[in-house]
Amino acid sequence: MSLPNKEVDVLRVAAAMLDGELEYRKGNHDEAFAKLRLAIELEDALQYADPRSWLQPVRHAYGALLLERGHVAEAAQVYRSDLGMDGKLPRTRIHPNNVWSLHGLHECLTRLGRHGEAAMIAVQRDIAVAAADVTIEASCYCRLETYEGRSADSHGDGGASASEAADCCSGHETR
Repeated sequence: MSLPNKEVDVLRVAAAMLDGELEYRKGNHDEAFAKLRLAIELEDALQYADPRSWLQPVRHAYGALLLERGHVAEAAQVYRSDLGMDGKLPRTRIHPNNVWSLHGLHECLTRLGRHGEAAMIAVQRDIAVAAADVTIEASCYCRLETYEGRSADSHGDGGASASEAADCCSGHETR
């Protein structure tokens, strides 16, 4: 049970996130991002619960896949929101000091040439990484170019195998 949320509402988040990641692997990036934005809306609509009813923040996958496609400024904004740095989300929706978003934001700032800001985030990121129990190379395991050392389009059609897509974000927990 995911009190105070209904299981069906939690499963809607999961379905939209999965649909988005599958569309991404098929090479339907616009559709994928639309599905992931829907998943974020559904996640944000869940009532507060401790522990959270949905443990895998959709913004991690959304930011990672935006970054993989070169939408660096947009990904940076997604990470800032997740970390609570832009003041747009209520306290119950943010993940301050989250290692995954800190890593993603640092990468975005570095790519954008904002090295001063990146250096400040690096301190927070390094503290969070020191406490992590897995190697952090991207904000989500769904960034295949990072975790498999190849570009997103290495399959020729922009997609991944079914097993790769199924493993997308199931491998890490929120910190």
